[in-house]
Amino acid sequence: MTKVSTYEIDIVKSPTSKINDVDFDNLSFGRTFTDHMFYCDFIDGEWQQPKIKPYGPMSIDPSARVFHYGQAVFEGMKAYKDDQGGVFLFRPEENFARINRSAKRLAIPEFPKDYFFKGLTTLLNLDKAWIKSGDGNSLYIRPFVIATDSAIAAAPSENYRFMIICSPAKAYYKGSVKVLIAEKFSRSANGGVGFAKAAGNYAAQFYPTNLAQQKGFQQVIWTDADTHTFLEEAGTMNVFFRIGDTLITAPTSDRILDGVTRKSIIQLAEDNGIRCDVRPITVNEIIEASKNGSLKEIFGTGTAAVISPVSAFEHHDSIYELPEITANSYSSILKKNMLGIQHNLSEDKHGWRYELK
Repeated sequence: MTKVSTYEIDIVKSPTSKINDVDFDNLSFGRTFTDHMFYCDFIDGEWQQPKIKPYGPMSIDPSARVFHYGQAVFEGMKAYKDDQGGVFLFRPEENFARINRSAKRLAIPEFPKDYFFKGLTTLLNLDKAWIKSGDGNSLYIRPFVIATDSAIAAAPSENYRFMIICSPAKAYYKGSVKVLIAEKFSRSANGGVGFAKAAGNYAAQFYPTNLAQQKGFQQVIWTDADTHTFLEEAGTMNVFFRIGDTLITAPTSDRILDGVTRKSIIQLAEDNGIRCDVRPITVNEIIEASKNGSLKEIFGTGTAAVISPVSAFEHHDSIYELPEITANSYSSILKKNMLGIQHNLSEDKHGWRYELK
């Protein structure tokens, strides 16, 4: 059990708000931040008093181990506001559990649950005005932990900082994307940290994604590191394939992130009478399905984008187009279901909404 020194949050409120300077109709994802941030330091084997203060730069030593050995994990969450002013989170217990699983894999001390939820709800109540109602509007929430110990010895840090920052958001991806199936580069490998939201996982994706973008593709569909024959994830998202009337997605493993949106889409598919098989799927299988006309849809799922449809994919320099489904695509049905629950517009029979008090 991780020790804690005190529970009360030390709060310093911002004397002024930046909110009136923000154009909420023209937001660039992840570049605008709310007035406050939450943080808590781990020192001498204990999590110290949590704090909230005005958002801004912080001082950190150049020898902090996060810069040298990459001890950093994070989460992605969203808050939504309905037309009556109620604010809701979506399955936050899943995010809390996953950041601690990620932390454990990188030898980072787990963060206490009461600190997490009290810090999160206090921060959101302070910056509640930044959460806008309406379709497509949300507040993106980024909890993360970094190693702050001032030492460049190759060993786990002794000190850490847990933080939560927030950024107003609109739709992350607009329209469909074209993807390149990875044939050389890998996102993760057996026994690695692919299941964790470790910062380095994403850094390692940037170079091959840049190469794909130079060829006119927006993202990469990652394949297994051993043979590059099994399809695993799409960009920074889990990925689903519709062959005939069946959805297929890869099973989670130590290579594949256990996405909150992914598991929710699987449940919503069941609710809609859509068969969803969780099993390995090969590149050859979807190429053959594309050729014989049974491949109907490919889409990625994640917190930021919710669902991002794929319009075409490339493999071995051959391009395969997806059919245009003008009505009742699985991606549109499931996205509507998901957004309805998140925005408090429809029944939440699974108890996924978490109302901010």
